[in-house]
Amino acid sequence: MTETIDTQALLELATEVARRAGRMLRDERPRDLGVTYTKSSPTDVVTEMDTASEKLIVEALRAARPEDGFLGEEGASDTSASGVRWIIDPIDGTVNYLYDLPGWAVSIAAEVRGEVAAGVVYVPGQDETFTAVRGGGAFRNGEPIRCTRGVPLERALVATGFAYAAARRAAQAEVLRGLLPRVRDIRRFGSAAVDLCMVACGRVDAYYERGVNLWDYAAGKLIAEEAGARVGGLRGEPASPELILAAAPDLYEQLHDLLAELGADRDS
Repeated sequence: MTETIDTQALLELATEVARRAGRMLRDERPRDLGVTYTKSSPTDVVTEMDTASEKLIVEALRAARPEDGFLGEEGASDTSASGVRWIIDPIDGTVNYLYDLPGWAVSIAAEVRGEVAAGVVYVPGQDETFTAVRGGGAFRNGEPIRCTRGVPLERALVATGFAYAAARRAAQAEVLRGLLPRVRDIRRFGSAAVDLCMVACGRVDAYYERGVNLWDYAAGKLIAEEAGARVGGLRGEPASPELILAAAPDLYEQLHDLLAELGADRDS
């Protein structure tokens, strides 16, 4: 018999740990914070605080649940003996954090037997905590949230983001050139987790981006879905690093078709 896993308890643990990490990042940010190393390009940075945050999160979760697995952006990786794997982005929006801009977050998702079942995105700059468990709705600071509905494409405020590699950025600029005249306006916040939460609470009507990884969107995707948004990729594919798109179901179809026409999941 398969043991039942309490997803609400997972969420409560993740929320407490995310807030602890977020407060550490906010309150202990060095004045002389610099880049520790770069990943895919010179602009894809990691700071000492990314690694400190991931260490704090992993140690706290492991202390509470020693048999769980981990997937972290900064290298945490461990197989699960419990059926639970934690998907962690210790700072989503590291460049914002590096420049002391407010649009960054701590994102933690709990994957239960291969499906994300609970997620939290904590945004320290606004002291906002976005949470969801599968089938239980989405919340901001404990209050229910819903995505916008009934917004046509031409009145949609759309969030997006851009890759670090120059060639991909050039292709994304071409997509944006075709998209911008067809929507109300574009916003670029610099954090996929925050973008998905902005869809969930109606601060933007839609979000799309190419090149984000599972740790960037695992928690935010669940939060957006539980707030009533549809989240997926293009041409029937699921959300993935190829492309993620989130919007209310009616707007999703309109934006999907335009993005497919513009080749938003291609680099040339």
